[in-house]
Amino acid sequence: MADAKKKPAKDTADTETKSADIKPARKASGQRDAFRTLSQRIAGGEHIVPPVLLTGQARREHVRSTLREDHAQRIEQRNHGARAKFDELANDFFKFFRGTALLFYRDLAGQDANMPSVMALGDVHPENFGVMPDENGAPIFGVNDFDETIYAPFTFDIKRGAVGFWIAAREEGGLTRKKRRKVVKKFVKGYLKAMEAYAEHATEKNDDYRMDNSPKVIRRLFKEAWEDRQDWLRDDYLKSSGRGFKASDELQPISGEVKKFQKAVDDLAKSNGIDAPDRAGELKVKDVCVRHGQGTASLGLPRYYVLIEGPSKNATDDIIIEFKRARRSALDGLAPPSEFDAGAKADRIAHGQAVQLAHGDIFYGAVEIDGDSFMSRERAPFRDDIDLDELSFGTWKDYAEVCGAALAKAHALSDDLGQIDYDVEPSIIAAATPRKLFIADLVRFAEEAADRLQADHQHFREDHALGAFDCIDMVYR
Repeated sequence: MADAKKKPAKDTADTETKSADIKPARKASGQRDAFRTLSQRIAGGEHIVPPVLLTGQARREHVRSTLREDHAQRIEQRNHGARAKFDELANDFFKFFRGTALLFYRDLAGQDANMPSVMALGDVHPENFGVMPDENGAPIFGVNDFDETIYAPFTFDIKRGAVGFWIAAREEGGLTRKKRRKVVKKFVKGYLKAMEAYAEHATEKNDDYRMDNSPKVIRRLFKEAWEDRQDWLRDDYLKSSGRGFKASDELQPISGEVKKFQKAVDDLAKSNGIDAPDRAGELKVKDVCVRHGQGTASLGLPRYYVLIEGPSKNATDDIIIEFKRARRSALDGLAPPSEFDAGAKADRIAHGQAVQLAHGDIFYGAVEIDGDSFMSRERAPFRDDIDLDELSFGTWKDYAEVCGAALAKAHALSDDLGQIDYDVEPSIIAAATPRKLFIADLVRFAEEAADRLQADHQHFREDHALGAFDCIDMVYR
């Protein structure tokens, strides 16, 4: 923008063969490179037909191939979590939205190339805001899922969030279209109001939502989320002796892997510059377990819980660190090209968290385990998100507004702690002018995108019932 103040750049099938005439199959190479080129061509102003304009059988096959590609490894490995994920997506439209970010962003390929870039969350929806620990282990509220984070136009997050609130307000809140429009408006208005304040006062680095300064709808969440650590550990995770994880349908102890994960914890402490905090003793690993059945988008990806001995050594104040295998961001190659690079896999996720949560979890980071990239974070007794099915229309609006403001705070940090080399806040305010038109466009986008995704969901359900996702796309020649 012409009036934006410049800042110095920062470093920062089972396929049964019935004829000998069929040649051996090979895996399809995927479409990521093709979509990268498509994104660049659209961003460059070319008029071509993007997947968002596909209809009928062509759209159905696009949805099918996109989801097969996105889950190829899990499908090939006959991963139980992949089958469970597809079952969940088939049974719940909101979960379908949450678990198909790649499909969503292929519809946005190359769009908004003229808009200011930010460190984007990548997967904004009502359940990706919540209470979590800050650097001192105290509860704060904000954006809390960085798996898809990447540098992208700020509008990518606003659009994803608007559609997320639209679908959730229908599926979880039972709200009419008229009321859903008002909820989406509140989300966008909350974002812009907060961004204006940050443009004027630059308080984003010290403006965390805490128990003492949060709006009423969030104070309620703080109170509901709180649980004593000793009770939380005993009830949900530990054996009666406190010496390790208990076995359950969700937790599978692998105590023989302690040495491996001690190295992972040591590597994390070194890379993050962590001096063992008072509440973490000597960062000694007591036990390790596999966590089954957690997440929506990440269901079926390897996930481990590591038990760290607390200072009292009596299992009342132990800490749990989660390690989850990282994936490529769904936005990779789809956001318009830029000079900003957050890195790859877990390093990218750790970078996004470091930018968007100025005082966030010190255990959020990136490590390598058995040659794979894993992200890490602390599990806490108060880590929680809101119960959407309990919200009234009024609290839906209040919650949407607060989430919009929290997203603005995360974006506003892109030029303070990230790589953006110009003032983000005034650029976004200028790009969102005229205000009423910007908001109206976002509401229309949300409504159209949700209707399109609903049709996609119906096709997905029918295809899933016919076994479409039991195999990946293959090329036969």
